[in-house]
Amino acid sequence: MSVKNLLFWIAAFLAFLLDQLTKYWVVQTFNSGQTQALLPGIFHFTYVTNTGAAFSLLTGKVEWLRWLSLGVSLALIALAWFTVLHFWDQLGYGLILGGAIGNGIDRFVHGYVVDFLDFRLINFPVFNLADVFINIGIICLLIATFQKTPASHRRSR
Repeated sequence: MSVKNLLFWIAAFLAFLLDQLTKYWVVQTFNSGQTQALLPGIFHFTYVTNTGAAFSLLTGKVEWLRWLSLGVSLALIALAWFTVLHFWDQLGYGLILGGAIGNGIDRFVHGYVVDFLDFRLINFPVFNLADVFINIGIICLLIATFQKTPASHRRSR
C-alpha cells in the first residue's frame, strides 16, 4: 500500500508535533511574561500569549482566526488527498498545514496562541515554531514555483 503525497503528511505531522511539544514545554516551564535570555540582548525565550495573527496583527480577532485556520487546514488536506504534489509542493504545503493546525488548535482550545521565540537584536515580534514552519513552507512553495517556470528559449541565429 502506498500513501499519496507521503512527504506532505510526514511534514505536516512533524511540524504539528514539534510545535505542540515546544508550546507545552514553554507553558510548563515559564510563567506568562517570563523571559530567559539564551543570548542576552539577542535571543530569549519569552512566554507570551497572542490573540492575533502573526506579528500580533488582528489582535483580539480569535473567533475569525480560528475559523481561518480550520479552513486553510481543510483546504490543504483536500489538496493533498485529491492531487499528486511534487517534492517542494508536498514539503511546503505540509509544513503550512502543520503550522496552521498547531496555531488553530491553540485558538480553539485556549483562545490564544503561545509564542516564545524572541529575537531582540532586531526587535522582532515574539513567535512560535508553527510560524516558523508556515514561513519555511512558503519558501518551499516559492522554490516549487521557480522550478516550474519554463526555461527561457535560446534565440537561434
